[in-house]
Amino acid sequence: MGRRRSRTGGTARVAPWRARARSSVILLLALAALSCQTPARPRPTGDPAALRYNLTYVREPEHAIDVEVVLAKGSPREFLFSEPGGVDTVHVWSDDGQVRSLRVHEDGLRLPAGTRFLRYRYALDARIRQHGPGFFIGVGDGDARHVAGREYLIRPRVVTPDLRVELYLEGVDALLPWQPGEGGLYRLRGEDLVDSGFHGFGGRRCQVQLPDAVLDVAILGRFSRLDDASICAWLRQAAEEVRTVRRAFPYPRISVRVIPASARRGSGLFGMVQWSSPPSVSILVGRDTDATSFKRDWVAVHELLHLTHPVILPRVPWLSEGLATYYTEVARSRSGRQSAQRAWEELVDGFARGRAQAGGRTMEEVVAGSPYSLGVYWTGALFALHLDVELRRVTENKRRLEDVLELLAERGPTSTFGAFGAAVDSVAGQPLFGALLERHLRRPSFAEAEGLLEALGVRTDTGEVKLVPARDSLLREALDGRRTRGAGF
Repeated sequence: MGRRRSRTGGTARVAPWRARARSSVILLLALAALSCQTPARPRPTGDPAALRYNLTYVREPEHAIDVEVVLAKGSPREFLFSEPGGVDTVHVWSDDGQVRSLRVHEDGLRLPAGTRFLRYRYALDARIRQHGPGFFIGVGDGDARHVAGREYLIRPRVVTPDLRVELYLEGVDALLPWQPGEGGLYRLRGEDLVDSGFHGFGGRRCQVQLPDAVLDVAILGRFSRLDDASICAWLRQAAEEVRTVRRAFPYPRISVRVIPASARRGSGLFGMVQWSSPPSVSILVGRDTDATSFKRDWVAVHELLHLTHPVILPRVPWLSEGLATYYTEVARSRSGRQSAQRAWEELVDGFARGRAQAGGRTMEEVVAGSPYSLGVYWTGALFALHLDVELRRVTENKRRLEDVLELLAERGPTSTFGAFGAAVDSVAGQPLFGALLERHLRRPSFAEAEGLLEALGVRTDTGEVKLVPARDSLLREALDGRRTRGAGF
């Protein structure tokens, strides 16, 4: 904030002792006001080990989230924010009635012995104004707001497997990754505080019902040429395309938040998945877009396709983004939203743009750089295509990359890079993954593209893409052809 100006235009000056006195009075009044607030809401009986989070959505004078955490005997005493910086001060109340104000440091804070509960405010609008809107710190339109849970939810430094958490929210209709139980109470595990996903407050709701899943959707703002039904239909289309890659939609329920982006045209401008349990997805959409733009949109299906593969730990961005980028084109072809010809034009164009960004670097050098560069996405997509083709080739077109995803899904929502490779070899019935990866890593990025496309019958030597008969053209037709859910499984 700037310094206050006097009526004459100069900077108003206050005697130092008066300034100190005024500051002391303000602090005492603030602490008194906090102390006069209603007592901490009690925890439900029968679960003495639970942490209780009471959230209140505040609208005046600006949007904010007030957080109260009620501790039980034996609750953790060391807390932190997974993403520090959003909250400076936490006020703690002790059993003896004493109130303390603790500064939050990057490494967290330790609560004094006897702490009963703590309170703080996450100033949504102030954060947005200071740092600009964003998926994590906050973005909003009208009365609706979006924020990542990791930004405003304090959590224990050490989260044990048996830690139980209860969360209650009032003041707004919210879409969180989890579903509330009776009376609006969320019963969570401690790990839900670590991967807490995206949260939407206010806005409007629609629901996409699939035969095997539900997408709960929050529309967090107004669009000039889109109605809610068009947005839900767009997400339904993307979800159905995911079902051409997997036998069933990967999760029985997910939550999706759609946020208008000011002064931008186009459909899905940017999206992101957070691996909460279940996953939560958020997508920015141009405020002035219309429903016809959704016909060519790729962002929604790309983000939902991330749900088809496990979380690779530690993260391997080129593999996860490569899988989603490859299947973005294939799934849209399988659903009929774009022709096979168009799908290959998009893949060839993506490989060309990735090659230009990569320069003469090897794939190994490209993926060691920025994890979300154009070269990383498209060298990963080329490897995914090559892997799919080789799996089909060595099994006489009986097995494919989707079988790897199904096998991994049976083993759980997380995996490792080594386990991914082992699953490929298991589906192939022979060692395959390591040798193919070595071919890509050691050579200049996209060096494998020309021979692979030629074998598939994807000709690019005339300045345009043509699909012609070739050695592996039957494999090409099998991977890009129209299909419905479960076809060929």
